[in-house]
Amino acid sequence: MANILVTGACGQLGSELTAELRKIHGNERVVASDINGPVTLIGDGPYEHLDVMNKQHLEKVIEKYNIGVVYHLAAILSANSEKNIDLAWKLNIDGLLNVLQLAQSRKMERVFWPSSIAVFGPDAQKKKTPQNSPMNPTTVYGISKVAGEHWCAYFHRKFGVDVRSLRYPGLIGYKSLPGGGTTDYAVDIYHKAVAGEKFSCFLEKDSALPMMYMDDAVKAAIDLMNAPEENITIRTSYNVSAISFSPEEIATSIQARIPGFDVAYEPDYRQEIASSWPDSIDDSAARDDWGWKPAFDLKKMTADMLKNLPGVLEGM
Repeated sequence: MANILVTGACGQLGSELTAELRKIHGNERVVASDINGPVTLIGDGPYEHLDVMNKQHLEKVIEKYNIGVVYHLAAILSANSEKNIDLAWKLNIDGLLNVLQLAQSRKMERVFWPSSIAVFGPDAQKKKTPQNSPMNPTTVYGISKVAGEHWCAYFHRKFGVDVRSLRYPGLIGYKSLPGGGTTDYAVDIYHKAVAGEKFSCFLEKDSALPMMYMDDAVKAAIDLMNAPEENITIRTSYNVSAISFSPEEIATSIQARIPGFDVAYEPDYRQEIASSWPDSIDDSAARDDWGWKPAFDLKKMTADMLKNLPGVLEGM
């Protein structure tokens, strides 16, 4: 039976997705890889230090472990991409093309690749952004995601590669530190609250953005990959949605449990990025095609974060 490779496995999404895949398939059948650590986030099982821009090394890893399914998560996120344009483009696009070309030549079973709401720009409908909307992003990250979506659709149409994708909103989880995304304030704010520190938010208090708790993000990826091929009608990337809230709303949800928590708003360059993105997403295609349904709202997410984060921070 073919095994699974997760690239970018030490990242925010990768660490939790790897752990869940190992629960389902067994530790030895899920190979974690990354160019950075900490490897401790992903638990027991095979690990490879891997630069996905090195196609030859990537192919050796695929051969070594008889890989048939790839969850390709290695990328530079939105805010960090603006600081290193050349590397962001090379990693986000060349890495994807290497995976797709190897999936084609080796006749691999399936590939997962995450896109993002960063594909949308200021001309997209702000509320309940439809599946098929103008995609004119204003960031390097967004441009790379638009290009990536079309490469995925091309490799499916031209070569029959079964590649599947989700347009993730901002992701929030307690098991790893923020990774350089514009929505990372919604992770860091919980860290500051648990530590009893004041939080300075780099977005305006009323800057609403679509978000998703990590449990739902992992579930969405696995549900999409498990769906029958005939159910998949979108070969660019599916809109997925869960929660939409502003910094002020998440602060209020925390203050309901930690009354003395103090928040200040000091917008920086990331506010311009956030302002170009939707407030909320229409994900009816994902719900209709493969039964997508999130489990966490803001109140439930805050309760789970504040319950679990202190123990995780003690172990870091």
